[in-house]
Amino acid sequence: MSSKKIRNGDEVVVMSGKDRGRRGTVTRVMAGDKVVVEGINVAKKHVRPDPNQGVQGGIEEREMPLHVSNVMLYNPQTEKGERVGFKWLGEGADRRKVRVFRSSGEQVDA
Repeated sequence: MSSKKIRNGDEVVVMSGKDRGRRGTVTRVMAGDKVVVEGINVAKKHVRPDPNQGVQGGIEEREMPLHVSNVMLYNPQTEKGERVGFKWLGEGADRRKVRVFRSSGEQVDA
């Protein structure tokens, strides 16, 4: 299990940049503290045609990565982005690390 604060499939709120305040789902967590969020930070990329690979060419829209510090995990109870921490549950062999919201101490994933 990964101990990252933001993971694939998490719903996040963008805290800074041109898409500030928008919500989306994390599609990919990249090395170097970057995340790609569905429908957020979309840029136009000019693509050259390549008949050998079947690429038509033209202008395509791509979701570009954001730094993980610019997004916060969305809390459905408060309907805001919130900070995330970790907490250990259980004893001995059953002990496991879970993510919790810092404001309420409530568990992120059951």
